[in-house]
Amino acid sequence: MIENGQSKASSTFSHPSEAEFARILDFYQITWEYEPRTFILRQDEQGHVIEAFSPDFYLPEQDLYIELTTMEQRLITKKHRKLRRLRELYPEINIKLLNRADFKQMMVKYELDNNDELIGPKN
Repeated sequence: MIENGQSKASSTFSHPSEAEFARILDFYQITWEYEPRTFILRQDEQGHVIEAFSPDFYLPEQDLYIELTTMEQRLITKKHRKLRRLRELYPEINIKLLNRADFKQMMVKYELDNNDELIGPKN
């Protein structure tokens, strides 16, 4: 496991949905860290990292990692495989995947703009 240690102030989000999720967490005063750790999933014989996974958010008070994806369900097979591998190698890690439908539902629930700019266009 590699510690990345990105603070809120220095967070540059990969997708607008991540920034919106962070705003929701801030509104409810939920402590979070953005991509704080990278979990090694595969290494070669020399110990070089071949595959790794950095969940989007960590909620320290809940001891929970959140991976947010707004890709269509049919396109997230690789992400599901990485999550399964992470759970095999690090069974003590609690992680939850929020997919496109989960995020859209959250946007509706909190009466936020659920346009395609935040969620991402359907492919």
